[in-house]
Amino acid sequence: METKIIYFTVNGRPEQAEFPVDCPAQDVKDLFRSAAEAGPHDILKLYNPKGNIINISPGLEPNSPNSCYKLEVVAADCNSEPLGAELAGALGFDLSSMEKRLQSLEKKILIEAGETPAVVYEMKKQVDSFREKLESVEHLSWLGLFKDLSEGTHKPSPFYHKRTLRKTRDECEHVREKFLQMSSLEVSEEVRQYLKTPTFDNWQWEDAEIMVLLQVMYTDLDFIATFNIEPEVLQQFLFEVYRRYNNIPFHNFKHCFCVTQMMYGLIWLTDLRTKMDSIDLLIMLTSAVCHDLDHTGYNNAYQINARTELALRYNDISPLENHHCAVAFEILEKTESNIFRNLSMDQYKRIREGIIKCILATDMTRHNEILNKFKSILPAFDFTNKDHKDVLMMILIKVSDISNEARPMEVAEPWLDCLLQEFYNQSDVEKLEGLPVTPFMDRDKVTKPSSQTGFIRFVLLPLFIELANLFPCLEQHIIDPVRKALDYYTEMEKALEREKQNRAQSENATKSKDTSVGTQGTADSHTETGPEASKPDTQ
Repeated sequence: METKIIYFTVNGRPEQAEFPVDCPAQDVKDLFRSAAEAGPHDILKLYNPKGNIINISPGLEPNSPNSCYKLEVVAADCNSEPLGAELAGALGFDLSSMEKRLQSLEKKILIEAGETPAVVYEMKKQVDSFREKLESVEHLSWLGLFKDLSEGTHKPSPFYHKRTLRKTRDECEHVREKFLQMSSLEVSEEVRQYLKTPTFDNWQWEDAEIMVLLQVMYTDLDFIATFNIEPEVLQQFLFEVYRRYNNIPFHNFKHCFCVTQMMYGLIWLTDLRTKMDSIDLLIMLTSAVCHDLDHTGYNNAYQINARTELALRYNDISPLENHHCAVAFEILEKTESNIFRNLSMDQYKRIREGIIKCILATDMTRHNEILNKFKSILPAFDFTNKDHKDVLMMILIKVSDISNEARPMEVAEPWLDCLLQEFYNQSDVEKLEGLPVTPFMDRDKVTKPSSQTGFIRFVLLPLFIELANLFPCLEQHIIDPVRKALDYYTEMEKALEREKQNRAQSENATKSKDTSVGTQGTADSHTETGPEASKPDTQ
């Protein structure tokens, strides 16, 4: 059996893991969890020598002791007892010493056999299955232990065309359960600081982990204490938000997180906590969380042209953004998920007005209107002026909403692929339904670089530059990366154009050659048949 060896450190301690190349992903994760002595719901992250987070999976690249990966528990439940400690104490044995004995036995088997026997993997699988059943049964009984608890649960496919638009109940419950188990975790200071930067990589975090990180944002901005938000209400609010984002390529829960994380980063980078009221920061963060709720993957132009229910309901005026607001307050109307329930009527009214204003500002048809308004007040901007602050809040959510290109290319480029997938889906439907086809979404006319160069040059950069005029510190954080992205896609566009020209020249040369051969063949035919036919028969 072919195996791979991974060298890594845990708290500075060198370790190595060996597993078959076709080892199941969960077994690999469990192996690293065991090495870190982490609990079943702690969050682990693996870093490569460059400091980037990499997936803990069977696809890990083998390395050497000189290029060790670093394994860290980035969120742990510091208050929880080790699994089974209470039961072990009651039965009169030391669980930790038993675990150490088992680990030494495993190493001994590995040394003597040269590889971990398949029977050991099978035993581990059975033990894990038994442990899950124990954890899932409230009252121990033979009926409970041997009942099939996995019935009906499934992991959703990552391929959107195979998934339902709305999240299934099982899908939601699976993530909810995981989130609640993780919600008491203490997230490491390193991750808390990383969360404040535009370089944060969303792709390495699962949905339940993302909810933990959103919870951290509300906590670290002191919203929990300032606005008397009960932790269980915040958790229910975040779960309801997760549930109401759909399974679509781009405008999904991960996009919601990216926009919120960028807003959170901007708040810290620009030191807005000293310039604006906490209630305004709460409005901005919550607006980012809710800004695309129940998006179905089709933009306002489609809604209006197809005369959808949303377009009819909102009279063709920002149908999507109005709907996102309505869904947000639908969630907030429920007592169990209303994070503003302990605020005064005046505070709630101010928050509602602010959230509506921010979310409606994300309609790109209003882009020039809002940007021009900001430019007009910029020379005399006053943080004590409510109108000025309202425009700034709209600018900040707009920047956050379209900020992917300010992130590292390895984070940003997959988002562009997701966006193009959603665009192409829409243009395909528009063609099928005989509707006007949105030009920048047409797969027959748009390429990856051409979709970005104009957008960055005429939309992103002018918007980001105006914000940096108010906050010069943002130049290096969001403008420099966007300029690099423009250079990257400009070069890609030139390369595609050269390739297109070369292909055209090659095709023309082939056609020309074929024509030449055809002409020569005709001439040869005339040379052989014409004169020969006129020769007298000498026989």
